[in-house]
Amino acid sequence: MTVAVLILRLLAAIVLAFIAGKLVSKLKLPSILGWLIAGMILGPHAVSLVNQELLDTVWYQSIMHILECGVGLMIGTELVWNKIKKSGRAIVITTLTQSLGTFLIVSLVFGIVFWLSDIPLYLAFLFGGIALATAPAPALSIVREFKTKGPVTSTLIPMAALDDIVGCIVFFSTIAIVAGNLSAGDLPAYMIALVVLLPLIIGVVTGLLAGVVLKKERNTPATLALLGITILIASGVGFLCNSLLPRPVLNFMLIGMAFSATFSNMISEKRLEQIMKGFNPILGVAMIIVILNLGAPLDYHLILGAGLYTAVYILSRACGKYFGAFFGAAVTKSPKTVRNFLGFTLLPHSGVSLVFTGIAVGVLSTPAPECAQIIQGTIAAAAVINEIIAFVMAKKGFEWAGEFNKDDETVKDEVQIQSAAS
Repeated sequence: MTVAVLILRLLAAIVLAFIAGKLVSKLKLPSILGWLIAGMILGPHAVSLVNQELLDTVWYQSIMHILECGVGLMIGTELVWNKIKKSGRAIVITTLTQSLGTFLIVSLVFGIVFWLSDIPLYLAFLFGGIALATAPAPALSIVREFKTKGPVTSTLIPMAALDDIVGCIVFFSTIAIVAGNLSAGDLPAYMIALVVLLPLIIGVVTGLLAGVVLKKERNTPATLALLGITILIASGVGFLCNSLLPRPVLNFMLIGMAFSATFSNMISEKRLEQIMKGFNPILGVAMIIVILNLGAPLDYHLILGAGLYTAVYILSRACGKYFGAFFGAAVTKSPKTVRNFLGFTLLPHSGVSLVFTGIAVGVLSTPAPECAQIIQGTIAAAAVINEIIAFVMAKKGFEWAGEFNKDDETVKDEVQIQSAAS
């Protein structure tokens, strides 16, 4: 197919995903669930409007990385030091308990299952390393769509950035040890540090540039042009570094988080609000495309073929996330709503898990093809089933915490106060 035809297919898919999101929102479910389902239906395993040829093109993958970098602004712009310094210790501790707790529980459960099934035990630790990652985009989309505000929301947003860092450290440490023991030899040890630190370094350096050029107040078109150029610079540096690595594994959303967190701490709160107000419509479109891309590779047939390992994975990961967050919030004496409901907002998973799965399969495919097949089949099926459940539970978590439409309520309260005063 020509590039023009592929672009038309992509545009048609984006429109259909938008419509699916609107239809799903009528059922009082997150629009993002509609975007994900649209991705599965329109992807190569079903209707194939977004076919494998499109997914494999370099220009398409480059656009996705740029959009992921842009979506990272949802998190990074909330990482303003003055906002998080009061609860910083609690967030760090809770991030560690829910991440490492998930790794330990999933590894332990699969260790028992694989020991009984006579399957190599190192596979259990790979499952644990994949499971601890959280995909921030789905929960943050719910935050944006339903205007959530409160202790759970303010804990989740900075935690999403920290969670990716912990996830990368644990997974790449695990995969490096396994690869070394299997003598696969194609994942150098220095990759562990690079994969975690390089996106942060790229984001900070380019964010410093953005902070300088965005500091001065300008009109909205000029501001968006400068922001767009600096996002492209951050992504471009990421592309360059990816091309120099043995395997392109840099997390572009993490680059976007570090990039936006840096410039957000260099400019005034008023200026940041102005920038994000102009960028929000673009961010909304970027979210649709990123989630559509997330759903496209998922094979809905795997729901029917899901077996014991898939069920064990979904349940053990959910337990690790929920009870890990519960324990961390209890230890740090966080608000009761954080203790009881934060874990539900951490269940979305598929984006990062599929990246990690691809790396694990690449490492295992030659020395242990049977193990590679177990990981690939289990995580792919779990990605489909878990995301549908996770989106619903994440939404319920915010709802049970009483954080829905708080921005609207705040505005109404202010209007009522002003009316009473007059």
